[in-house]
Parts: sequence; C-alpha cells; structure tokens
Amino acid sequence: MTKLSRLNSLLSNPPIGLDASVLSRRLCLLWFDAGLIAVSFWGALALRLNGEVGPQLANTSYLLPVAIAIGLFMFLGSGWYRGLTRYSGSLSLYGLPPRAAVVALALLLVSTLHGGPQPPRSFWLLFWLLLSALVMGSRIVLRDLLRFGLQWSGQGQGQGQGQGSKTLIYGAGEAGLRLLESLRFDLRFSIVGLLDDDPTLWGRQVQGLAIHRPDQLDGLITKQHIRQVLLAMPSTPLSRRSQLVRQFKAMGLEVMAMPSLAQIASGESSVSELRPVAIEELLGREPSEPIPELLQAAVQGEAVLVTGAGGSIGSALCRRVLSQRPKVLVLLERNEFALYAIHQELHGKAWAEGIELVPVLADVADRPRMEMLLRRHGITVLLHAAAYKHVPLVEANVCAGLANNIFGTRSALDAAIACGLKRFTLISTDKAVRPTNVMGASKRVCELLVQDAAARVAEQGSGPICSMVRFGNVLGSSGSVVPLFREQIASGGPITVTHPEITRYFMTIPEAAQLVLQATGMAQGGEVFVLDMGEPVKLVDLARQMVELSGCTVRDSQKLDGDIAITFTGLRPGEKLYEELLLSDSDQSTGHPLIRQAQEKRLPSSILTDHLLKLSQDLSLFDAQEAISCLLEIVPEFSTKPAKATQYP
Repeated sequence: MTKLSRLNSLLSNPPIGLDASVLSRRLCLLWFDAGLIAVSFWGALALRLNGEVGPQLANTSYLLPVAIAIGLFMFLGSGWYRGLTRYSGSLSLYGLPPRAAVVALALLLVSTLHGGPQPPRSFWLLFWLLLSALVMGSRIVLRDLLRFGLQWSGQGQGQGQGQGSKTLIYGAGEAGLRLLESLRFDLRFSIVGLLDDDPTLWGRQVQGLAIHRPDQLDGLITKQHIRQVLLAMPSTPLSRRSQLVRQFKAMGLEVMAMPSLAQIASGESSVSELRPVAIEELLGREPSEPIPELLQAAVQGEAVLVTGAGGSIGSALCRRVLSQRPKVLVLLERNEFALYAIHQELHGKAWAEGIELVPVLADVADRPRMEMLLRRHGITVLLHAAAYKHVPLVEANVCAGLANNIFGTRSALDAAIACGLKRFTLISTDKAVRPTNVMGASKRVCELLVQDAAARVAEQGSGPICSMVRFGNVLGSSGSVVPLFREQIASGGPITVTHPEITRYFMTIPEAAQLVLQATGMAQGGEVFVLDMGEPVKLVDLARQMVELSGCTVRDSQKLDGDIAITFTGLRPGEKLYEELLLSDSDQSTGHPLIRQAQEKRLPSSILTDHLLKLSQDLSLFDAQEAISCLLEIVPEFSTKPAKATQYP
C-alpha cells in the first residue's frame, strides 16, 4: 500500500477516539510546522552568513529533511499536538523552547555522526531561537484567529445571548483580571470595560479595555448601552457589595457575581461560574471564618449520625461533616425523596474520600431501631436536627408536633446514652425562648431533656457530652420566608407580610452548620449555646430588597405604577413580632466570638419524667387541649395568648 493510500485510509477510518476532523487538523498543523522548521533552518543560515546562503545551503541540504523529521517526531512524541490551539496559554507555550532545544541538539548529533559538511557553530543557537519564536508566535496568532472566528461566527448566527448585552466588570484586581481572561471570548458576554474603586487604576487599560471611575457609570450606560455588571470583588466587605448591588439595581442593570475566593481555591466553583446576586449575600454580617480545631474536634475521624439529614439544616450539617473527613456518616431521614437527594449529592465525594456513607430510612422516635443503628455503625457523634419547625402547621397539628419533636428527641437521647456515644447535640431554635407557639414550647422541652440528660451523665461519670445550639431563621430553609417571597415575586405578587414591624434574625445555612459543629466541638456537657445572629431584619425591608433584586419595583402609595405590591395580613396564631435568643441576660462568652453560652434553669428529673408521662398519655388519646395544658406546666414561660389578628390594607 502506498503512503498516499495509507493516508486516505487513515482519514476515512481514523483511530478509535480520534475523528477525521481532528486528524485532518493535526495533519494541517504537521505540514505547517514542517514549513516553519524549514524556514528556521534557512533563516538561521541567512542570519549567520548575511544572506549569502547558496553554497552553504547546498553543502548542508542533507540536514534539512533530517531536521523536519526530527522536529515533527519530537512534537508528536511529546504531546505538542494534543493541546487545543484556541485555548493555548502561556504554560503550554513555555513548553516549546525545551522541545526546540532537543530538536537542535538531535540535529547536531546527526550532523556530527554523519561527518559531512557542518553548518557554522552559531547556526545551532540561531536555529533554536528561530524555531522557538516561529512556532510560539504562530500558535498565538492561530489562537487569536480561531477565537475571533468563533466569536464572529456566534454573532453571525445569532448564538450567545450575551453578544447584544454590553457588560462591565466591577473590580480590576486579581479576581477581575482572572474573570476577564475567562470571559473575554465567552459568547454570553460582550465585555466593554472595567470599573474599580482604586484611583491609581483609573484611566489605565487591561487587554485593551479601559478602567473607569465608578462615577462614570451613568455616562457609560448611556454611551455604551451597558445592561449588566459582573462583580469581581469576592473579598470586598459585605456592606460595600450590598451598596453596589442596590445602586446597580436602581439603575436597571442586571448584577451577577463570581464565587468567593474560598470556593475557587477549594475547587467548588470556577472563576467563570457567575450567578445572580442572592438576597443571602446582602443580609446579616460578614461570613465568619471557622476555627479549624473546633470543627475537627467535633467530627473528624468519628462515626457520625445526623437525624433529619434531608432537611435544610440537616443536609447542611451533612455537607460540613463530610468536609471534615469522618470515618462514617449515617444519614437518617424518614422522607424518602429528601434522603435520596442528599445521598445522591454526597455519595460521589464520600467515595472519593474513602468515607462510608449510609442512607437510612427511619423514624428517630423508633428507639429500638435507633439503638440498632448506633451499635451497628459504631456511632460516636449524634447531631439531632429532625423536628417539625413550621409554626402554623404545628399549631394546627398539636399532637403530631409534640410527639415528633419531644419524644423523637427523648428517643435519640436515650439511645445515645445506652450506646455510650461521645457527643449528642440538639439543634434548637430561638422560638424556644419565652415561646408563644406549640413548636417553640416543644423545642424548649427538648432543651430540658438534653439538660436533664447532661445532669444524669455528670452524676454517673460517663456518657455522651450532651449540648444544644439555639439560633434563629436560616435563609433558604424550608420554614424561611425567603422561598415564599421568591414564589410570590415570580407569580407577580403580592408579597404577604404579617405585620409592618415584624422582625427576624437571619443567618445563612452554611454558616449556621459550621457554627453548630464548632459549638459541638467545644461542649463539655449541658451547655445551651446561642449563635450570634447579627442584627434583626424587618421582613417588610427584606421583601422590598427581594423585589428590587428581581429587577421589579414595589407598588405602594408613593409609586402607584410599581410592579409588585406588599400586603399585610396580620400576625398568625403563635407568631411573635420579635424573636429572642436568651431566657436570661447572664450569657457568657466562649472560645468563639459568635458563639455564646446561655445560663438556663432545668427541671428536676423526677418532675420532668412525671410531666412527660402525663403528656404521653394525652398524646395517645389525641387530646390537644390536655397536651397544651401539660406543656404549660413543663414550660411556665409558654404563653398561649392568641396573636392580635389585626388586618392591614
């Protein structure tokens, strides 16, 4: 078979994993590089001999095909053609000079062994320099031509909705430059400039794009038809980011942000993974940095079981626990789909880290099953997040709420003590403080159970370190108003708020989870840890911010043509205007600035036991009124006065 027929056969039947189009492109590059090697050979002689290359070229012409053969063999063998030309970067291009040096040295060796006419000695250095420069330069030109061609093709075919959307990057620091590099040829965006707060950067350019002053934004919007801004300032204080987002939204611009530096460094996100700015990023305080020693003390190397693992708090705890490399992580959940979802999310990472991940469909109130699970998997740490938390639903289903919250907690506690665990942590709520609803009162009883268990463990001298962590609303949880507000905005409103003055504390779910684990790590037994929730937020202000972030306007008496109205429906049964986190003012600081310890009274074991026996009997008869009466005896500060059902226009 001739060489030509073999080549045609190869093109029509390419090797497995290499289609004809890829092979043809590589053959084109081979021919192209062969020409560059020949030009480098001739150019080196021409430079050395001041253009009089005829006789010398004739004498050393035997080396030219050898140079081409060695060069192509070297490029092929070293994987030079495996890279994508359109994505060639400095790191890949820096690999060319060593390859060219090997080609020159190999050619020198062949010339010496052949014994024929030799080129001048300086030829070899010139040949290496020319070959390196020509091949590197050609790749840079080809890369830019391919990128330009792709961008032009996208414009011509109407691809990439970002082509008609003029975009500014806010932040010309390292993050902004990395974002610009990632998006410069992205068809979704048409980057026309950068903004930055640093006066020393104003008027300068990056990759041909000007860096503007922030006060020039109005003019840029008019002149350049700017439609969106990309925030590339992951380390900027939250207050400044919030200010910018509100400013840009007021100008009618879409605002997107890049991930945090921690997410980029951990590999969780890439620079170009932009997403709309979420309300979670504008509330509360700056995210706290965890203390690694406290996180590790809680769960690293331990066998951990999380109840309510499919819930918003439980799933966040599971993610954080997994990041600390436990020996075993058991996901206990009675909702099948919720368990499936969290297991699907985590099993890949658990497998990669060599961590045993066990999904279990079970009810935490089933004590025999709990004890069997704790013993079978050698559990040493139990994080109890399972609970009914939705206030109106528990108010309407008193017996079910009390049975699940109180007796589920007692079952988990008794099983933990019977199996000799190291740690037990209850996830509590600010609604347990001077509760005005059944859900809050039930969680206060759960706290009393944990306090009682800690006292019994202290008397016996052995048993798990029992503690609890109390905090307020977490953004995006199943009981949070944020998902409700989002749905109402998406449907065109109105947004329903119960009272103009109602306020709530808010914390992001990931921060709450890492603070819970750190509190668990510092617990000694019986503590009621209280998380610093920052400043309370008026729900009506939260609603306004969410409307503005969605690109809409609030319809009220000052703006009758607004998009979405906010209506007040009156406080619901058991609902407070203001949430509290402490029963007393004698809280103490701990080893973490955002975790404090409350001093709470506890009931004697005998009295608590008698009350729970009576409550159990009431629940078995589904007698909600008697159950509430018993609850009032256990939790004297529980108030059943109905909320004033004031209606607002």
